[in-house]
Amino acid sequence: MISIRKSADRGQADHGWLASQHTFSFANYQDPEFMGFGLLRVINEDRVQPGQGFGTHGHQDMEIVTYVLSGVLEHKDSMDNGSQMRAGEVQLMSAGTGVTHSEFNASEDELLHFLQMWILPAELGTEPRYEQRAFSSEARANRLLLVLSPDGTEGSISIGQDVRMYAGLLAAGKRIEYELAEGRAAWLQLLRGSLRIRDSELSAGDGAGVQDERELVLHGSEDAELLLWDLPAI
Repeated sequence: MISIRKSADRGQADHGWLASQHTFSFANYQDPEFMGFGLLRVINEDRVQPGQGFGTHGHQDMEIVTYVLSGVLEHKDSMDNGSQMRAGEVQLMSAGTGVTHSEFNASEDELLHFLQMWILPAELGTEPRYEQRAFSSEARANRLLLVLSPDGTEGSISIGQDVRMYAGLLAAGKRIEYELAEGRAAWLQLLRGSLRIRDSELSAGDGAGVQDERELVLHGSEDAELLLWDLPAI
């Protein structure tokens, strides 16, 4: 079964300096039918105005994943990490016993566009941890590149849960096939362009929850950028 979550149906928040779209319930947007997808609790697509951002705030017992689409994100945290992120980079902050951080648009003239996703951890009260890595466009071209996994295999970032995240760039007219193991589900998030999955056409911002399926076939309608989460079945 494939359930489509259209971009226009997501929660919307516009604070002037921040425009955010929530795939699942978050902050003031609450929908009991969209509280998450299994272990995947949050998918927020944020656009931050130049020079603006999120001041220092805290998290605990959550695996927090950030993926930049455009612009430059500046990150600082209580683990003494300070970094900048650009398109194609993935960041994991495993909050564990507690961490504070800030996120700002490092540019004075360019919009920052990124996704932040939250995964429920396998264990509570772990030591906070941080990783950041860049994944080239060539490595993601017309395939699903493993960027997060429980054991850090194939050069991926290690995450504290039985989930895997893949990043892909699918050209128009190309296809990607992905096989789900028994007892697994998937969430597909389309970031740019358009693609077809079975009989459904997805556009930028659309998502798709996949359950009780063994094989996914993605057809590029136009050049597309996407993320795919492989998770335990709900």
